[in-house]
Amino acid sequence: MKGILIFIARILVSFTFLYSGFVKLVDPLGSSYKFEEYFGAAVLNLEFLIPFALPFSILLILVEIMLGVTLLIGYKPKTTLWSLFGINLLFLFLTWYSAYYNKVTDCGCFGDALKLSPWDTFYKNVVLMALLLPLIFNKTFITSLLSDKIMRNLSLLCFGVFVFITYYVLVHLPIVDFRAYAIGKNIQQGMEYEDGSDELPPVHDFFLESETEDLTEMILNADKAILIISYDIENSSLERFSALKELADEAISKGYIVYGVSASSSEATMGVQKEFDLPFEFLFCDGITLKTIVRANPGIVILEKGTVVGKWNGSDATAVFEE
Repeated sequence: MKGILIFIARILVSFTFLYSGFVKLVDPLGSSYKFEEYFGAAVLNLEFLIPFALPFSILLILVEIMLGVTLLIGYKPKTTLWSLFGINLLFLFLTWYSAYYNKVTDCGCFGDALKLSPWDTFYKNVVLMALLLPLIFNKTFITSLLSDKIMRNLSLLCFGVFVFITYYVLVHLPIVDFRAYAIGKNIQQGMEYEDGSDELPPVHDFFLESETEDLTEMILNADKAILIISYDIENSSLERFSALKELADEAISKGYIVYGVSASSSEATMGVQKEFDLPFEFLFCDGITLKTIVRANPGIVILEKGTVVGKWNGSDATAVFEE
């Protein structure tokens, strides 16, 4: 009976870490934005760590998902369990701190796939700790039918696959999109409140403004619109705007309306517009919203009557109109 209970606890912990790691693995930039929030002055006041948010998030994601793998297959159980204990202890404190002082409304522990309140996240970590402790004190029950060599090679293979996925989604876009601006989602519908609910709808901070007017409705009602999004244009991959100019020229010839969108100053956007002779003007939108819409700087979004029909990293500009 004891062995069955330990096995159940092992499966629950391993699948929790595998799921948590996977939903962040396919969107490491989202995790880095969350760490930037944690490192900021409003939470931990460790702003000197903000430039390292992306490598830190990648490292933590790989460690998290690999520990889920090694616990599941029973490879190096002592190292695995104590590593899981250390990570969970760290986040037990962080989630308690966040919940008690109301610092962060969503910990990001399951990426954008599953939103938990700060206290729900803390209680989740308490349950994980309650499952981990019996595993640590009964690690002799954690066995495998595979040899050490096979488990080592399997772990290395998984690690290689996870590293490749990380590289791919950073160069292109997340392979799974859990956000309200995913392909197929309609932005206007995302703005609607559910009947009888006071909760903010999934899309509650989307607007597109020029210096003189609000163009949100016009763009969302357009038959075909392309948005070139760069939340921080001064720190974007500027070399990609040459290809984006060619894309915009072709799009305009095909009947699309084209706008740039940024949270940067008008001086910065006008400078880029002039440098690359871009055939479109830049509109303003909140930076957090733009980071949510597309995980690229710059990125490309195609809308048809407010429905997202295509998204690309700026590095893939030449692929937008490929047959």
